[in-house]
Amino acid sequence: MRVFRGADDLVAGSGSELGVGDWLLIDQDRIDRFADVTGDHQWIHVDVGRAEAGPFGATIAHGYLTLALIPALTAQIYRIEGARMGINYGLDKVRFITPVSVGSLVRARSELLEAEVLAVGGVQALWRTTVEMDGVERPACVAESVTRHHF
Repeated sequence: MRVFRGADDLVAGSGSELGVGDWLLIDQDRIDRFADVTGDHQWIHVDVGRAEAGPFGATIAHGYLTLALIPALTAQIYRIEGARMGINYGLDKVRFITPVSVGSLVRARSELLEAEVLAVGGVQALWRTTVEMDGVERPACVAESVTRHHF
């Protein structure tokens, strides 16, 4: 677990590989609950029988489910101490490279690409998170996200 202790430590961490988290099972219940929350009930996600006969041979997780899991997956890799507030500022680039089939194990690999002090106060950080699947060479997702932290 990488711990950033304040703004200076976060800025000094620019360009660092932070590590890899633990595996998380993507089961049908998680996929179904995400479908219910988002209203995205496309058959490739929720119709097990139809999906088994479809192009992936099973249901697959929503790409946005994979993306939404990044905060939970990266919480095992790093944390930032001393911030009064941290907010998601946006995404610079997201690619869903390999579908996540039901029953897959996923984990995150994180990098702090850049962190800089803002003129308005706080630190803006650019992170690259690669969501990997157990036994699959190509990643499920690669996302570059921007966060802001006020100390």
